[in-house]
Amino acid sequence: MILSNKTRAICIILVSCLVFNLAGCWSRNELTELAIVSGMGIDLVDNEYILTVQVLNPGEIAGSSLSSRLPITSYESKGRSIFEAIRKLSKQAAKRLYFAHLRLVVISEDAAKTGIGRMLELMSRDHEFRTDFYPVIAKGEKASKTLKILTAIEKNPANKIFTTLDVSHSYWAATLGTNLDDIISEMTLHGDNAVLAGILLEGNPEIGNRLDNVEMIQSAASINIDHLAIFKGDKLIGWLNEDESKGHNYLTDNVDSTVVVVDWKDGTITFEVRDTKSMVKATIKDNEPQILVTLSTEVNVGEVQAKVDLLNEETIKELEEEISRNQKEKIMGAIEKAKEMQSDIFGFGELIHRKDPKLWKSIKENWNEEGFVNVDVELEATTSIRRLGTTNEPFLNEIQGGS
Repeated sequence: MILSNKTRAICIILVSCLVFNLAGCWSRNELTELAIVSGMGIDLVDNEYILTVQVLNPGEIAGSSLSSRLPITSYESKGRSIFEAIRKLSKQAAKRLYFAHLRLVVISEDAAKTGIGRMLELMSRDHEFRTDFYPVIAKGEKASKTLKILTAIEKNPANKIFTTLDVSHSYWAATLGTNLDDIISEMTLHGDNAVLAGILLEGNPEIGNRLDNVEMIQSAASINIDHLAIFKGDKLIGWLNEDESKGHNYLTDNVDSTVVVVDWKDGTITFEVRDTKSMVKATIKDNEPQILVTLSTEVNVGEVQAKVDLLNEETIKELEEEISRNQKEKIMGAIEKAKEMQSDIFGFGELIHRKDPKLWKSIKENWNEEGFVNVDVELEATTSIRRLGTTNEPFLNEIQGGS
């Protein structure tokens, strides 16, 4: 087929346009030229940031055999801003620091008390930072020291803490991984305050940053997940204990699974929480806000260390009520602690804002100090025992003169 001159000209123009739209390689990053940062620590000393970065040694991370080389390297610098401190690290690192694979930002407890907003601003602005990393608080310890502890099984310490947070949240429910977008949203709302997970350095940190730490059956130093830190605005103001942390997560519908241990006559019965649903609603009565929390839970029998008839309907009903009572105690404990700290970490204020914007406008300025601490919270909880396990009758019932 012979194309006319006009058709040929149109084809040339179209091809030229497509060529200009093709992606180029001007911004490519060669792996050999990058130092991949997996963790960052922030301390504050004399109004200057002490920045610690954890850089991966790709060969050691990928290797499956023991090696005399460390899987990570740490660099540390000081600056009046996070950006300045990062750029100063170029005096030590032979490669450009690359933050797209950042998993964890550890902020010391002392630094967090001064406000974390300024520390996170760069990470929300710079295109190289993804927002799916977890900011966490190093309880009672410097972030730099915490970030240098080597971990067993998982060679990448920052990733170990990241995944442990997810696992602990999924199976124990006394902690919560919060990404950058969520923490910024909570810090900037009048009717909601943030919580962040805490981590705890336990053991001997002097051995913890050496290979000896991961060559022992029981490590000399370890990083464990602690409970939830309470914020007001962007400042750390206190901590929830374990039960209160679970109570917070029950109320905010952040429980995937956990266990509830119920005292029963001569022993205990442990239940596996399989499904929870929390609904929180704001109502207005006589121009006063009220909060209604409804929690529904499904559990399975996990372990029986008591003599009990699990086929008796009255017994099942009594156990369900005991589980609900246990959950309500944890939730009310979290509410009382938050009121004591004058920080609405449940988003009650935001619910009132949506329900009655005019009323909210009149109370929002002093909401944490006055409205939140005095708001009435009504709590309803119901529990259903779904499965008894592979045996309906505990064999302990058959033991004579024993357990």
